[in-house]
Amino acid sequence: MSTSPLEPFYNAYIEAINSRSTLAPFVHDHVTHNGRRMTLAEYEALIEASFTSAPDIYFKVDKLLTANDSIAARIWFSCTPEKDFLGFQPTGKMVHFAEHVFYRVRDGMIEEVWSLLDTQAVAQQLAHTENG
Repeated sequence: MSTSPLEPFYNAYIEAINSRSTLAPFVHDHVTHNGRRMTLAEYEALIEASFTSAPDIYFKVDKLLTANDSIAARIWFSCTPEKDFLGFQPTGKMVHFAEHVFYRVRDGMIEEVWSLLDTQAVAQQLAHTENG
């Protein structure tokens, strides 16, 4: 089975996120995230906010599908929020959750992102902090 050129591209993009490197080699100067057009700097700040709230967050590619100009991925996270995280107050407890995300690539760079985070899983885990 051959590997789509988008697979190594996407894995390098995720590695850039995890190493907190610039996303300029992977993302257009303007990108649309969940219907909102933003600059590359705004998109990077959106991602950086996750590291500010949960410094130990790590983006792990769990599932990856590519076709033509599209990427679909399930990203798995484990982290311990230290500040407000996805609208929840930190409890000192590690949480595990997924993101389901789709990308459209144009001219070898990400142009559109549709992301859905499993915030219900985060809420359920943080709610069970006192009860184990």
